[in-house]
Amino acid sequence: MTATTRTALQIRIEAFTFHGENTPVLSGAAISVTPGSLTAVLGGSGSGKSTLGKLMAGWLRAGYAGAFRGSLELEGTLLEFHGAPDDPRINPAEWSSRVAFVPQDAAAMLSSVRATVAEELAFGLENRATPRDDMLRAVERTAARTGLSDLLDRDPATLSGGELRRLAVGCAVIAEPDVLILDEPLASLDAAGAAQVEDLVRSLRGTGTGVVLLSQAADRLAGEATHWTVLDGGTVTAAGTPAQLAGSAELERAGVIGVGGPGVGGPGVSGPGVLGPGVAAGARGPAINDEILSPVPVAAPGPGPASLELRGVGFGYGPDPRHRGAPAQARVLHDVDFAVDPGEIIAVTGPNGAGKSTLLRHFNGLLRPSEGDVRVCGRSIAGVPVGTVAASMGLLFQHPRDQLFERTVLREAAFGLRQLVGKAEAEDRARAALAAVGLSGTEAAHPAELSASRQRLLALATVLARDPAVLALDEPTVGLDRHGLEALRSAVVRAAARGAAVVMVTHDLAYARMNAHRVLELNDGRLREV
Repeated sequence: MTATTRTALQIRIEAFTFHGENTPVLSGAAISVTPGSLTAVLGGSGSGKSTLGKLMAGWLRAGYAGAFRGSLELEGTLLEFHGAPDDPRINPAEWSSRVAFVPQDAAAMLSSVRATVAEELAFGLENRATPRDDMLRAVERTAARTGLSDLLDRDPATLSGGELRRLAVGCAVIAEPDVLILDEPLASLDAAGAAQVEDLVRSLRGTGTGVVLLSQAADRLAGEATHWTVLDGGTVTAAGTPAQLAGSAELERAGVIGVGGPGVGGPGVSGPGVLGPGVAAGARGPAINDEILSPVPVAAPGPGPASLELRGVGFGYGPDPRHRGAPAQARVLHDVDFAVDPGEIIAVTGPNGAGKSTLLRHFNGLLRPSEGDVRVCGRSIAGVPVGTVAASMGLLFQHPRDQLFERTVLREAAFGLRQLVGKAEAEDRARAALAAVGLSGTEAAHPAELSASRQRLLALATVLARDPAVLALDEPTVGLDRHGLEALRSAVVRAAARGAAVVMVTHDLAYARMNAHRVLELNDGRLREV
């Protein structure tokens, strides 16, 4: 076979079932990756995309993670699996040297033991005993390709969500794998970051790397794929070229975003011909139905004080404690003034690393301003404990796992309410919040068993259940399929209708304009209306 037709990686799944489960999470699926190809696996939340990617990458290994019936073939070496104890075993070190995987949770890709971005990029090469000069050149080259050159001395823990994702991609590609599997690679990225990842994928394909894209969005990058596979409920419901499947009923049922009509698809959604008419380049917003596309209702502000107000807030992180005598880092916020009235929905946009999450953490006192004042429901929170502020301020973190720790979904949503309202009302509120975000029926599940998008909706439910006066949501749309976006929008509108003030941080200007009363941009430490 020629280099253009040989198979780099192939998987055939009769069934894959996690240990302790009776129902396969994947069945009847097959993916073949050739050098230089781009294959897109599209599906909604819980469709099995991430499980498929982890099986292909060797992150989930037959026999260890679950029972696998099917086959894996890597560069001509075929492994057959029958769900039996004597099935072959994958050598993770050897497999990972050929197949790289970037998970949906970008932080899971990182070692967490390296002090700088440069060291994190070099970590995998160090483990392979790469000569130092070669390693340094590879770090510089990869940083340039992923837009990280100015961040090489930064602590990875201080990066924004979008910057972390680009770092994870850099760690995956630095060793020049034969196959690269990307799970929601454009999530959390601003337009510039998304374009950089798209260009990187194109350059990798040009050098012979086969790329597999796992996505809930039929976006511009997916539109460049030679083949689409649609997953729904763990099974393949359609397969073909983008031209054959765009606008199909299978994509619609699976909850894939950006399927015809104006809407979401990730930064840089392609125009007519790939996703259907009306999808503008660079747009990102829910292509769901007329209700989602209609303006959000506007509530008249009441006579009382603003629910949230910032007066002349400035902030800068202190010097890096790892380096004695290091100067303080650059100011993140400069003289920020803004107010949010009851029932108002405000969106805050801006490029990755602009300080949007830093701004949100001032609302409940997780960060305290260097100057200026933060007021919640008319009262300054200066000196007020975070736990006290939390009674009026509900914060959804950018990474939902940071606020999930209970044994069941219901206990998670009800956490802390029993002491406030009693057991019976706490459970009623928790069930109502879960229903509001579309999670009814999952009450007995462990939060860790939920898909990433459902974990985000669960974290939102934990905030909604407390009926706070202010909702502060950090990148709430990341990882959500069409159904999840519907649930998010509905929950936010209902919260605003009962009088809550809502601040949504998002990198997505089109979504912000569609779902907020006002849109502000944070850039160079200052807020301005756009």
